[in-house]
Amino acid sequence: MRIVILMEDTCGNPLCEYEHGLSVYIETKKHKILMDTGAGEKTLANAGKLKVDLAQVDTVILSHGHYDHSGGLSAFVRMNRSAMIYAQKTAFGEYYHGERYIGVDKAAAGLPGIRMLDGGYEIDGELSVFTEITGRRHWPQSNIGLSEKRDGRMIQDEFRHEQCLVIRGEKTLLLSGCAHNGILNILDRYGELFGGLPDMVLSGFHMMKKTDYTEQETESIRQTAKELAEKNMIFYTGHCTGQKAIDIMQPILGNRLIPIHCGMEIEIENI
Repeated sequence: MRIVILMEDTCGNPLCEYEHGLSVYIETKKHKILMDTGAGEKTLANAGKLKVDLAQVDTVILSHGHYDHSGGLSAFVRMNRSAMIYAQKTAFGEYYHGERYIGVDKAAAGLPGIRMLDGGYEIDGELSVFTEITGRRHWPQSNIGLSEKRDGRMIQDEFRHEQCLVIRGEKTLLLSGCAHNGILNILDRYGELFGGLPDMVLSGFHMMKKTDYTEQETESIRQTAKELAEKNMIFYTGHCTGQKAIDIMQPILGNRLIPIHCGMEIEIENI
């Protein structure tokens, strides 16, 4: 298995451009997968520099309906019109951060290969996606500023558009874009559907804040890390997690919490 971080907010390879966004390339025995496409065409340029041939990708997973995970989608389709693109139908809703629209470009809904899903879906014996994460244990407080325009009115985004990817092989990988629903709640849902735990998680944790954490927020992050530490797993995180949150969690999780950076390649021996 090969895992390459094509886009992330921080630099891990001087050859690559980096910006706010996430895109991960995963090569398995059966598939060449793109999980999200970053905020724009820089993701595609990075792929070339990292010797990832996006024309060979057969499966694209859109983790949720925000621009920083979908902005490179149209450019990707111009170079690869055969890949199947899996997104929740709710991913093309109206999503805002304050007054700023942060949703998917509406034109993307008409791209070739788009398959709109309504809930969980098994792609094949190796790949599946799941949704319907309803738990609110240590729900990221950074979500509070995010909203959805539905039926003409603004409401708190409940992240019905978020889906997680499960890759089953010799090891089981769970990938989420931002874990808006909370990483603990996502793992609870995984357990309900599949039993047990995956071997590895790669996800943003959506804990980033421009202002200081309140005491309550700091304690919630610390408690999240303590619960994760009880699970025999490796966690790769970055993007919307934020360095301050990583610094809080790292002493608790030790070397089982690994920050990701743009241009980084994850060795299978680490999984």
